Amino acid sequence: MDTDTVMWVVARGFGLTALVLMTVALVAGIVARSGRPVAGMERFAWQDVHRNAALTAVALVGVHVVTLIADPVAQVRLLDVVVPWAGRYRPLWQGFGTLAVDLLAVVVVTALARRWTGPRVFHLVHLSTYLLWPVCVVHGLGTGTDAFRPWSLAVTVSCCAVVLAAVVWRTGTRFEETGTLRRRALSGERREHEHAQSR
Repeated sequence: MDTDTVMWVVARGFGLTALVLMTVALVAGIVARSGRPVAGMERFAWQDVHRNAALTAVALVGVHVVTLIADPVAQVRLLDVVVPWAGRYRPLWQGFGTLAVDLLAVVVVTALARRWTGPRVFHLVHLSTYLLWPVCVVHGLGTGTDAFRPWSLAVTVSCCAVVLAAVVWRTGTRFEETGTLRRRALSGERREHEHAQSR
């Protein structure tokens, strides 16, 4: 295997691994919004999984991009990493990857500046991860030379199935967020207090 092929394989490997970790981060983020323990783990544990998986995914995307820029066969320019659909290799599908990098950069910057932007802005920007994730999937399917090989397709399909299940659960009537449960508990305590005072 020559050096150019190795670089392409490394870039693909980091890209696919980043997708897996983004999937873990997205699902853990959804689970962390629930006020109940899931799979034996409390909310704070799911928050740790979400944060660590997201940070690792960002690092892997960085390696993915740098490797592609360094690969003389891929011929990815710095412009292609910043401006969507400016690339020369499968420009449509590469453009989705660039869009994903741009969205990821916005999410990271907003997270780092959370102290100054406030929780509302952070939350609104954070919602873009629901768009970021499918854009990454489309990019991988369109640009990956091995995207439809059984092993690679199995990874992508598994990620899609897990995210779909989490989103269905998140949007279902049985899902209750931490804030809802907290307000309900406070309301119950207030009623008990009023009832005790009325005796």
